[in-house]
Amino acid sequence: MASQAAGPGTTPSLPPQRAERAALCNLFERLGPKAPTLCEGWKTVDLAAHLVVRERNPLAGPGLVLGGPFAALTARIMARTVARRSYEQLVARVRSGPPPWTAPFDALINLIEYFVHHEDVRRGSGDSTPRQEAEIADIEVALWRAVERGARLMTRSVKGIGLDLVSSTGPAVTARAGSPRATITGRPGEIVLYLSGRRSAAHVELGGAPEAVAVLREARFGL
Repeated sequence: MASQAAGPGTTPSLPPQRAERAALCNLFERLGPKAPTLCEGWKTVDLAAHLVVRERNPLAGPGLVLGGPFAALTARIMARTVARRSYEQLVARVRSGPPPWTAPFDALINLIEYFVHHEDVRRGSGDSTPRQEAEIADIEVALWRAVERGARLMTRSVKGIGLDLVSSTGPAVTARAGSPRATITGRPGEIVLYLSGRRSAAHVELGGAPEAVAVLREARFGL
């Protein structure tokens, strides 16, 4: 589905994942390299370097996924990338799109990644106001489809309870079977942010059995 969003910072006539990439790059350019983000310890230059390394350096992959000792190698690669490239070069590389070997999977691997990191920059200064629903309606439809496909993986840290995800853009998703049950209710983008570990910035409501909600609050989410 092509993006029809026409609000500030959006790019019309692009697939949702490309629209989010372009809007993020516009924001990178407007804010400069030292703006805060929701990624703890990272400024915009660090986030831009992360996106370049994630897409273009296979050696960094294990550190991004597994953490632990692999994370140290990824950190060194990121530091080297920041040292060797200007901020403008990093942003230009991100803007250029996915490399050819991942382009066929662009929507699958980049929609949530770029939406979340766009919001990391948008909300990094402390204003967590979501974008208007009409501005990103097609993006949120695509996000909800991604949630429907990946809900179990995205909620893998939730143990011992059932969990339903409830959005206005599509049928509720049963993410975890079981009892007692909890619910996360909100717009698709806000649910994605919550499940990506951005609890304090996400506008969602938690409901269900109190003991299930308590488990949900303790779960560790992340990309």
